Amino acid sequence: MSRVALLVTHTGRRRSTEHARTVAADLMEAGFEVRVVADEAEDLDLPGIVPVDGDTPADGAEIVFALGGDGTFLRAADLARPAKAPLLGINLGKVGFLAEAEINDLDQAVRDVVDRAYTVDERLTLDVRAEFDGGPTIESWALNEVSVEKGERAQMLELRVDVDGRPLSRYGCDGVVCATPTGSTAYAFSAGGRWCGRRWRRCCWCRSARTRCSAGRW
Repeated sequence: MSRVALLVTHTGRRRSTEHARTVAADLMEAGFEVRVVADEAEDLDLPGIVPVDGDTPADGAEIVFALGGDGTFLRAADLARPAKAPLLGINLGKVGFLAEAEINDLDQAVRDVVDRAYTVDERLTLDVRAEFDGGPTIESWALNEVSVEKGERAQMLELRVDVDGRPLSRYGCDGVVCATPTGSTAYAFSAGGRWCGRRWRRCCWCRSARTRCSAGRW
């Protein structure tokens, strides 16, 4: 049975496209079926790749490659999550906090995948459900963080935070951020929150103002 990989990149950037072609060619040479999102197949212009449509292009994939910056990684995570496929980020951007490897490690990363010489590091994510009086219910998920923010600049929010159905605290603030360990170095940290180790099974929450924050087992 053929091994399958989904390749996600920023096809609007020439450098990303060139590296994606190299990765795809190496994987196909090793016997992989290489899938790409159908809208990106023409830009990659590589014989042998398999364009896929729909909401679950990673179904049946052994791994998902994300070549680019953090934006590309988050887009790839959205595709990998329904299939519970592992995600490997190769940083081609400026920061690449979410990526596991840099561009200089690209060849080695591909060899490790081909040789199955890798381990999977599970990350905590958030399920989100927003209910409105008389309005629709919105459900989503987040890898980094979820925030509740005010709509009017001149007004302050009055919010109550509950954990497991029990009231925790009330805030008068611009908003509240609930960050996963992965996202704790982004908005939560810049808002005065703490950094959480990525293997922690807890979330960091803080109000979007200069104030203390706490980490709790949510």
